[in-house]
Amino acid sequence: MLFYRAAVDLSRPTLNYVAAIVRRHRRAIRSRWRRLDPAQQALLVLVRLRKGETFAQLAAGFGVSEATVWRYVEEVVALLSARSPKLTAALRQAKKDGLAHLILDGTLIRTDRVAADRPYFSVKHQCHGMNVQVIAAPDGRILWTSGAMPGKTHDLTAARVWGILRELEKTGLLVLADKAYQGAEAAVVITPYKGRNKPASQKQANRSHAKLRGPGERANAQLKSWRILQKLRCSPGKAGHLVKAIAVLQNHRTAQAARG
Repeated sequence: MLFYRAAVDLSRPTLNYVAAIVRRHRRAIRSRWRRLDPAQQALLVLVRLRKGETFAQLAAGFGVSEATVWRYVEEVVALLSARSPKLTAALRQAKKDGLAHLILDGTLIRTDRVAADRPYFSVKHQCHGMNVQVIAAPDGRILWTSGAMPGKTHDLTAARVWGILRELEKTGLLVLADKAYQGAEAAVVITPYKGRNKPASQKQANRSHAKLRGPGERANAQLKSWRILQKLRCSPGKAGHLVKAIAVLQNHRTAQAARG
């Protein structure tokens, strides 16, 4: 086995943030001595999420067993995912912040093929994956992410299953979404006009819609800048928790950058 030095493009405040969560958790459960201290465990997990390195690579790099790596990653992902806001709380905060509108969009987290792969195949993307719904602010800040559903699930169906349309209707916040959400029963969801040979007024409306929706759709790109979400090589059922954990980390990075 050959070893070499490597880097991960995350800041020290991000490491400190995750290490503090691990430290508090260990105190709460009165954990005894472990092979890695909280900062090292935090770094191991960040490398896993940001760079997508395998358990074998992490085990060799940090001098622990693959089973230990698995336990450490599962533990921290669960802790981070638990800090992700519930849908009602996220929408309540958005209304309190006075956001002009929200952006609703679905994203596909690609996965390896599995034995019973038919439910996971997305015709739209022509690959296997898990459907995750994302609500973002106009500037692209991630406000909320759903759990994961098989990739063949239509975005509108997923929005109904997770109760997104019902909660949006309650808050009265204006929501921009793409054509996949046409037919949504919530009057606050605005989608582009469909069809060919549209009148000039509808074409202009679609251009304005796309211009407003574009920045918010960067939320999905931010999530997938974490390499582990570019193609999952673990149980598809873990996709939702991974997305929520990464959304928490990405929002912390954004907040740190805003503070300068």
